[in-house]
Amino acid sequence: MYKPVWFPKQEIIEETRLYRLMQKLGFADYDAFYQASIKDIAWFWDEVVKDMSLDWTVPYREVVDLSDGIAWPRWFVEGKLNIAVNALDRFVADPASRHRLALIWEGDDGSTQKHTYRDLWMAVNRCARGLRELGVKRGDRVALYLPMIVENVVAMLAVSRIGAIFIPCFSGYGAEAVATRIQGCEAKWLITADGYTRRGKVITMKEEADRAAALSPSIKKVIVVRRLGRECAWHETKDVGWDELSKEMEPLSFAETDASEPLMIIYTSGTTGKPKGTVHVHSGFPLKAAFDAGYAFDVGPGDVLFWVTDMGWMMGPWMVFGSLLMGSTMLLFEGTPDHPGPDRLWQLVEKHGVTHLGVSPTLIRSLMKEGESWVNGYDLSSLRVFGSTGEPWNPEPWLWLYERVGQGRVPIFNYSGGTEVSGGILGNHFFKPIAPCGFAGPLPGMDADVWDETGNPVRGEVGELVLRQPWVGMTSGFWQDRKRYEETYWQRWPQTWVHGDWVAIDEGGQWFITGRSDDTLKIAGKRLGPAEMESVLVDHPAVSEAATIGVPDVSKGESAVCFVVLKSTQAASEGIEEALIRFIGERMGKALKPKRIFLVDELPKTRNGKILRRVIRAAYLGEETGDLSSLENIRAVEAIRKLADKNKS
Repeated sequence: MYKPVWFPKQEIIEETRLYRLMQKLGFADYDAFYQASIKDIAWFWDEVVKDMSLDWTVPYREVVDLSDGIAWPRWFVEGKLNIAVNALDRFVADPASRHRLALIWEGDDGSTQKHTYRDLWMAVNRCARGLRELGVKRGDRVALYLPMIVENVVAMLAVSRIGAIFIPCFSGYGAEAVATRIQGCEAKWLITADGYTRRGKVITMKEEADRAAALSPSIKKVIVVRRLGRECAWHETKDVGWDELSKEMEPLSFAETDASEPLMIIYTSGTTGKPKGTVHVHSGFPLKAAFDAGYAFDVGPGDVLFWVTDMGWMMGPWMVFGSLLMGSTMLLFEGTPDHPGPDRLWQLVEKHGVTHLGVSPTLIRSLMKEGESWVNGYDLSSLRVFGSTGEPWNPEPWLWLYERVGQGRVPIFNYSGGTEVSGGILGNHFFKPIAPCGFAGPLPGMDADVWDETGNPVRGEVGELVLRQPWVGMTSGFWQDRKRYEETYWQRWPQTWVHGDWVAIDEGGQWFITGRSDDTLKIAGKRLGPAEMESVLVDHPAVSEAATIGVPDVSKGESAVCFVVLKSTQAASEGIEEALIRFIGERMGKALKPKRIFLVDELPKTRNGKILRRVIRAAYLGEETGDLSSLENIRAVEAIRKLADKNKS
């Protein structure tokens, strides 16, 4: 565990929205406020939504109803609000905010667009009218298979405005992955693009969308954004051009949606079985995203929020609702943060005045390899916060980002929860010291703890991350699969959400995630999070990245096998694998030395940089790898399979 290096300043604390809320509710001490937030969750979330000044067309009668059990809460009972209206209309109605920037877009080629709240509101109204004219009805499912372009946000809000349900799909999916999601919820409509550019190359989408539609009998129409204006097949009876949607400028009446009415189904990939369709409602995901963005990260008017993500991952919709409901600006980026050079990310920060930058540890590790010269010379003074999610850190890249890029001025807010959570369980904020790789603790309203195998709280050693009470944003189950939802989160201990993260709380109260609990190794009776061994490996001067898995072992029960990416080909000297095994033994003890270390060119990752250890393990052991649709580099899986086959022979 690591000691804090960033400490809050009182003058900064007092400028935050969370501090103002605490003051209004009579709290001067953060810990007392947090305890109150979990002692009475109805009181807390009631005060939060009142502080957000949301527009309810019908006020709610009760904050939360738990009559169906803790796994099935109903929030804001009998209340009605449309979240698209809250994201735009209430700001457009105010002359002081209607011309405020809502969205900045930058393409792969550096071209930019800027849209005010009024601009976005007009585009959403036109799209919503066009969708309604096509026959999209309240409750219909609309799949969004789009690149990171403005139309993605417009479609999301337009679908929400008319009371339909959107399904965001990762822009890098192939047809089969898109079709799986369409079929899973019987979506009738698919919105896509002819393509986009990535690293200067054309990525086709329409062809994949056509194949997905052909595999999905429920699809009635395919709406196509001509992003590139390229020639592609056109089906006169099924395809509709985005620009052909209604051009009416008048506002469209919105659906008066119930607070608990579904808004979005976002699918999560698993290593086995079909992807899970997590259901989110109008008063769920957007409000949790907005609370975390606005009160933990302190995103508000004048701020520019930029998370390096895709709209098919939860952080994409999180950025949309978190920025708009808080009256701030989002930056949408079509390209990659290291193209055409490793300084692209820092160019974006300087050019657009980014205040809140969300990254993954893997992204920072890749940029760190290129050296500080790519950062030097850029004006990063606009930055207030680095956000980080998706995977555990190791100290070297964390400290590089904090000390070299942020100059010890910009705090790194670790943030961890998930798609089913609608945001964070654990996080950092402006009220507590921040340690490298660590979390200050649970966010307000999240009644989290760490339990051992017997269900008792544990400190100083790793245990299961659990939640003892529901929260706003908790998924309303999996789409048409109540049993799978209950088995996934509620089966191990009564009335307790088991999240699946392996966490330790140190003596100073800092929380550290060591990996997924189902990734955990147990070597000679000792539990080990894979991140612990990976952190040791990347401390070696020759190692760039590492992944650790557990494999069956006759004598130890389980042994570690590691896969390592070296910093350079020169580092691949004879005997490097054995040297790395000794290095781990010296740092962690001989009993924990890995059984084997394999050198690989790359590790299997999603586009947002998450390393998929369970896929690595399945490939190495020759087991079924499950859904690989979220992988950016499936060739890395094949390479591991070949290594395993060679090792067996």
